Amino acid sequence: MDVKQLQITACKIRQGIIEGVYRAKAGHPGGSLSAADILTYLYFVEMNLDASHPQDNNRDRFVLSKGHGAPALYSALAYKGYFPVEELKTLRQIGSHLQGHPDMKRTFGVDMSSGSLGQGVSTACGMAKAAKMQGADYRVYTLLGDGEIQEGQVWEAAMFAAHNQLDNIVFIIDNNDLQIDGSVKQVMSPYPIDEKFKAFGFEVICISAHDFSQMEAAFEKARQTKGKPTAIIASSIKGKDVSFMENNVSWHGVAPNQEQYEMAMADLNKLLAELEG
Repeated sequence: MDVKQLQITACKIRQGIIEGVYRAKAGHPGGSLSAADILTYLYFVEMNLDASHPQDNNRDRFVLSKGHGAPALYSALAYKGYFPVEELKTLRQIGSHLQGHPDMKRTFGVDMSSGSLGQGVSTACGMAKAAKMQGADYRVYTLLGDGEIQEGQVWEAAMFAAHNQLDNIVFIIDNNDLQIDGSVKQVMSPYPIDEKFKAFGFEVICISAHDFSQMEAAFEKARQTKGKPTAIIASSIKGKDVSFMENNVSWHGVAPNQEQYEMAMADLNKLLAELEG
């Protein structure tokens, strides 16, 4: 694993997020930026997939349960080669295949349409159960927001995964501690998240969402875990690597204006230059 190359890729994915949301004049930059490193690791290290064969039945599956984080998923898919990076500029525009939430019928690489919180993780569990029934080797990964886990459907899915011993699925919680109305603690605390998943019968691993070495160890442990699903609680920074967006709840679902766009890209260009230097 080349950590520096992953950091460079993650920075480019963050640039794609800012580019898309700015051009769209709408979208969710904060939670997309917090998830960029996780998606970088999944698409460039962990998952078995090939952009030239997006419908391969043996591919690993990914479901973005926090569907409003679509700018991050689209940027990861573009840099992985599913479609040209230039198309990120068409986010949310009429006629574009990159709409505000992932659409599996319009975008290569999207395994499940999502956006209604709680439903994506349920579908991911269905995919994992199908793999078991078919004797298939593919694994399923699903990314949830920490605000999303306030949804009761998430816990129904968790109960299903544990009951069916789905050791081929990994729940990843993007724990940036902020949601649209403020801190998740203030809105409706899900803490302690790790203890809740343990109580539901999961193998639980707590990591930093911005440390690739910790991710490597966590996903390897998930692969080694048998007879039960895994939940990775990834502590993250909302708005990561854009100075004025970091840990700022106001950037949950607001697009930057031109001045803010230029400031954000300057932050990311500086970081990219340092990483490539």
